Amino acid sequence: PLIATATAIALYNLLFLLYARQLRAHESTALRLRQSTVFAYVQIALDLIALTTLLHFAGGVENPFAPFFVFHMIIASILLSPTASLLAALLASALFAAMAFLEYRGLVPHYNLTGLINPDLYRHGTYVLASVLVMTITLFLVVYMTSSISTRLRARTNELLEVSRSHEAKSRELAELNTRLQKLDAARTKFMVTVTHELRAPVATIYSCLDLVLGGYASREKERQVLERAQQRATELLDLVKDLLELTGARQAEVQAEEAEPIQLADVLHNVEELMRVEAENKDLFLSVDIAPDLPLVKAKPDHIKAVWTNLISNAIKYTEPGGIVVASLTHNPDYVIGTVRDTGIGIAAEDLPKIFEEFYRTADARAVCPQGTGVGLAIVKRLIENYGGRIWVESELGRGSKFTFMLPRVR
Repeated sequence: PLIATATAIALYNLLFLLYARQLRAHESTALRLRQSTVFAYVQIALDLIALTTLLHFAGGVENPFAPFFVFHMIIASILLSPTASLLAALLASALFAAMAFLEYRGLVPHYNLTGLINPDLYRHGTYVLASVLVMTITLFLVVYMTSSISTRLRARTNELLEVSRSHEAKSRELAELNTRLQKLDAARTKFMVTVTHELRAPVATIYSCLDLVLGGYASREKERQVLERAQQRATELLDLVKDLLELTGARQAEVQAEEAEPIQLADVLHNVEELMRVEAENKDLFLSVDIAPDLPLVKAKPDHIKAVWTNLISNAIKYTEPGGIVVASLTHNPDYVIGTVRDTGIGIAAEDLPKIFEEFYRTADARAVCPQGTGVGLAIVKRLIENYGGRIWVESELGRGSKFTFMLPRVR
């Protein structure tokens, strides 16, 4: 019987080993955890039954290895919950008590340990009862102490894991912040290089012109031309400085946006239309304004919205040929007030559209039509619109005009 029992133990442990390998290969973590718990319950139960069977065939309550039940209780307390560990102790106690009772009553045969211990101890009721009580108390005490220690260790482990996760999250935040700072530094460097380049060209031209005049290298007839050229470059330089100041103001406007009051975009648009109408008429362009009735208010500073309309309409006029059309309109939906500026101008090539709102970016077609320009206007517009929680985009095809659309949240 002992060999048969040992063989059965070896076989079911081999099956458990094969099942555990198959379980580890499963993709679902939740399924692995659930089946691992069931797996542990079944294995501990079978081990307790096997140990009881071995004890029965090797002396029963007389066997000095009966305390081996304790090892399974320790394992159960470490692997399973406190409730499951108590159930394991209850099962072990019940199996041991059943074995002792059945042998005591003669319902199952008793196998003596010949020459090792008194062969009649299993018949003494007091000894059997004491053995069962001691075993039961020992098993439950072991489960209680081990479970208490394991519970505290799990709690401490969970605390450490939580701290580790918190540190990892902070590390990720610091890494993201560092990446943003690096990008900001790179953008600032690029901005400074671009500004330096843009400023250097007109200053160099002005210096050359003045050098020609002051050095007496230009004749009387050409002095005026040289000075006019210097004046033109000085005007371009002033325009660049003005745009840079506006761009800096747009970058600082995010803080000021919180102080904005509700305004009517239509009023600002009418004011800009009056300023731009003469320029449009001088170029033989048809400039019209279309405003939907009952237009909601938006929170923004009037001078910022004026800069938006001025840049968009000015660009439309600048890049539309004589006889063309420029239309500025305002409408709304349940969440936003929507402004658009459409023209029948030169349009924008598909490859230029993703970069059209970048600072200092000008398309080759725009430079061909108007060599003077800083390429900052649309960057200012985008920054101002986004500062107030809106967004702006462009739809255009080369040679078929452009349509700039922006949206600002309406006041509730």
